[in-house]
Amino acid sequence: MKKYSRRNQKGNVNFIFDIGIGVVWTLFFISLGLILAINFRPLYYANIHWFQLDKYSGLSINEIKSNYNALIDYCSPFYYGALKFPTLRSSVSGISHFEEVKVLFQFFYIMFLISSIFLLGVITWKKKRNDYRYLKVSSITAIILPMITLIGCSIDFDATFVIFHKIFFRNDDWIFDPYTDPIIDLLPQEFFLQCALIIVFVVLVGSLILYLCYRHFKKKNQVTPLLKPKMNYYY
Repeated sequence: MKKYSRRNQKGNVNFIFDIGIGVVWTLFFISLGLILAINFRPLYYANIHWFQLDKYSGLSINEIKSNYNALIDYCSPFYYGALKFPTLRSSVSGISHFEEVKVLFQFFYIMFLISSIFLLGVITWKKKRNDYRYLKVSSITAIILPMITLIGCSIDFDATFVIFHKIFFRNDDWIFDPYTDPIIDLLPQEFFLQCALIIVFVVLVGSLILYLCYRHFKKKNQVTPLLKPKMNYYY
């Protein structure tokens, strides 16, 4: 009875640890999705045409691209210096907000690096133990957040957008005045929705890949069960 209890406790500890690994996978996928979304400039260029931003703002397409590129370059962790738009004015509060955005983006770049190193170690360690159950647990864990995000966006994207800013920013500098910060006219809300969907898509694809890997290794172990009979962590 005691032996069974200890085995059960060990199984619970391993399960909790696997959930923790799943959280790290989720952070990895979110960071990857964000990095891809903000650096995929052709998506924004397409939005210029879709929403006729040149006609709406009175700027040429080249001007719009150059101002957007200046903002994205500034948000890169490899850029050092102040934010300066080529042809647009900006307020103190507007610049302050983009400084916060840069810090937030840097956090996700660092998170991507740290989670990559951690997961590489986990993959190596779990492979030596012939333990692939964490892939299934991580797949399920990773899919929870995008589902919540999709539900929130489908119900009321405007409210979800506001909640996001309330959580990640400590002031109201993100509420722009188009007169003092005309850059806001070049950033349609639909574009932010598209970026959010890219992040969700990356997480969902990552979750699917994890589950397919789990199925692959489970099937492989079932085909050759006599190779390592002592290490069976599957449910």
